[in-house]
Amino acid sequence: MKYSISIDGMSCGHCAMRVQKALGEIPGVSSSAVDLVGKKATVEGQGFDANMLRGAVEKAGYRVVSVLP
Repeated sequence: MKYSISIDGMSCGHCAMRVQKALGEIPGVSSSAVDLVGKKATVEGQGFDANMLRGAVEKAGYRVVSVLP
């Protein structure tokens, strides 16, 4: 499954790396990419859901605007 996450609050490369690390630690995530300029992330894998993605981003300190499959 592939998800697109719109994220608010990222302002630098360190922010993007922090979000990518948080997403990559979710069991089942096979790949994640964060677009700082577009303020979004793309996540692929299996065995996780939108709530898990939202929780990881928010725990990293950023606000999730939307999570779309």
